[in-house]
Amino acid sequence: MIQTYDVTKLIHRGRNALGAVLGDGWYAGRLGWMGLAQYGTVPTLNAQLEITYADGSRDVIPTDDSWKAGPGEIIGSDEQWGEVDDAQKAVKNWDQPSVDESAWTNAVVEERSVALVPQLGPPVRELMELPPRKITRRGEAWIVDFGQNLVGHVRITAHGPAGDTITVRHAETINSDGSLYTENLRTALATDKFMLAGKGDETLEPHFTFHGFRYAEITGYPGTLKADDLRAIVVGSDNPPTGTFESSNPDLNRLYENIVWSQRGNFLSVPTDCPQRDERLGWMGDAQVFAPTAARDADVAAFFTKWLVDVDDGQGANGDFADVSPRVSRPQPAMPVWGDAGVIIPWVMFETYGDKTFLANNYPSMARWVDFSKQRALHPPPNPFGGRFGPRTNVYAGRLILSGGVGDHLASVRTPTEVVDTAYFAHSAQLVAKAAALLGKTDDAAKYDKLFHDITDAFDEAFVSTNGTIQGDTQTGYILALQFGLLPENLRAIAAQRLAENVAQHGHVTGGFVGNGLICPTLTKIGRPDLAWDLVLTNTYPSWLFSVKNGATTIWERWDGWTPEHGFQDASMNSFNHYSLGSIGEWLYSGAAGIRPDDASPGYKHFFLAPQFTTRLAHVKATFDSPYGVIASGWRVEHDQILYVVTIPPNSSATLELPVPPQEIRQSGRKLSLPDGSETKLPLAAGTYHFSIPSRLIANF
Repeated sequence: MIQTYDVTKLIHRGRNALGAVLGDGWYAGRLGWMGLAQYGTVPTLNAQLEITYADGSRDVIPTDDSWKAGPGEIIGSDEQWGEVDDAQKAVKNWDQPSVDESAWTNAVVEERSVALVPQLGPPVRELMELPPRKITRRGEAWIVDFGQNLVGHVRITAHGPAGDTITVRHAETINSDGSLYTENLRTALATDKFMLAGKGDETLEPHFTFHGFRYAEITGYPGTLKADDLRAIVVGSDNPPTGTFESSNPDLNRLYENIVWSQRGNFLSVPTDCPQRDERLGWMGDAQVFAPTAARDADVAAFFTKWLVDVDDGQGANGDFADVSPRVSRPQPAMPVWGDAGVIIPWVMFETYGDKTFLANNYPSMARWVDFSKQRALHPPPNPFGGRFGPRTNVYAGRLILSGGVGDHLASVRTPTEVVDTAYFAHSAQLVAKAAALLGKTDDAAKYDKLFHDITDAFDEAFVSTNGTIQGDTQTGYILALQFGLLPENLRAIAAQRLAENVAQHGHVTGGFVGNGLICPTLTKIGRPDLAWDLVLTNTYPSWLFSVKNGATTIWERWDGWTPEHGFQDASMNSFNHYSLGSIGEWLYSGAAGIRPDDASPGYKHFFLAPQFTTRLAHVKATFDSPYGVIASGWRVEHDQILYVVTIPPNSSATLELPVPPQEIRQSGRKLSLPDGSETKLPLAAGTYHFSIPSRLIANF
């Protein structure tokens, strides 16, 4: 993809210079655990300067063999290993006409037939700077704590003799003896080195690498390291923030901040799974479970528009997506749930922004994935996942049942993968049917709607007993069946009761990547928000607040990344900045604050207000900058009343839904002018409204 810049203000009369500094990056550097050069062996530059003069004439100055190229201060640069810079080798005035290029050689031209398309997503930029929270001397090293797990690099200022080397190592956390904990980085070195030029104060920072870290170990620094000598530079895709959430519970607020920080760090060109170890890939399953939260936290329309092109580019001729996008050298097709991201994320973007382009652009690949899933279910190969994720049986061959992959990844209680995979198969078929209907593809709509019902019948026959028990008897199994509409009407209430009993019995969320984001919306849907609040406010393992209680400043990959009893989990897969379990964030907006989208009116042209009040908190407030403007929803408990204030932006409307009789609700001190009943449904036009509800009634919520 190409980037375009207006450089008019940089051009002046006389001589001008055009230059660039190249790094290996994603293209030629280490990527995932596959090593170097997944897409190309060396970085190249393809550029042109287009000049339009006052008389309308134009000049184009392209890159060709008249350009000069040579080495500079960057000795080596890699996103996983880090960067080595020698300031003594810096080329003076390299971007000025006065540069001495006598030692440089003519550039080598490579002929390539690659389609050039504009970059659709936002640029990766420096987003903010953080000062050190604490600096500690440890032997010959300085240990710097920035107080926040972040993604970026360290900028350091130093004054020392030429050739002195400053080494900066990075880590997310520290061992009990104060040293960096780097085992979870696997083969990623995450180390930057800077050789001083010896010319007074020097500001040093890498050009083509990023690290996931809270702590930095600095050795070789000349003199005493002070807070003013360094900053953590936070980088990421420039996605404008759109959401806020705050409550009277500091731990809940910290959880929300952790979600935002994990999104900020991992939305770097693509939605990466983690920013610190030898991986940093666009894992599809992670992105799809988090997408509804991501679209509340920030404006990700352009970001996902770009990434969905990567997803489509990685689709095979038979319709299989890849587990990671952009696709890397992993021959097997995507696992169920992970590949379903190619269907679910376009739908989430359409719901959020009301733009059918997301569906129109991605519909062909969405349909091909569902067709591929159907063939894989009916004619499963002996082991489509290469043995990596355990044995695969063919007991369901010839039926619309999928099995394999990892299912509800990293759950504390395992749900049979065939239950999870088939539920997602049905969900994707239903979304494709809906997309087809919206795009006027009536034959396709009927075809995929029938497929959805056929999969549902197969799901019920294979996994649902006559007493409503779903195979595995897990929270995630019931969540998926209820949330995706897979149960016959006569078993829905029974399954809802079984889910409620399971949650009450465990007292914790037991699901993993799949279950954790859907459990609170499902509990709210079945009329048990009290249980949702129980889970959200629990701080013992496994829970969202467990990591907060133990000092997390981003979302952990695992519920038990670190525990007081066992210390660090298996270092082979233990990221402390991994947004997947942060998908509870969507419920903080739609449940706790009650801002819920309307499927029939995408883009928040119309939406629902259904806040889930609780006296366990003194107040909750959220805002969301929708396509029509800022929606605000907040409530607080005062004495025997809950005071609720909501703002609806211009050109949109909302419906207030509360399971409270309208005769009990006051609007600006007056009784609602609605017929008496057992619940309230009040249409609201744009404006700000004030309501009061007796707090004694929330026991019914």
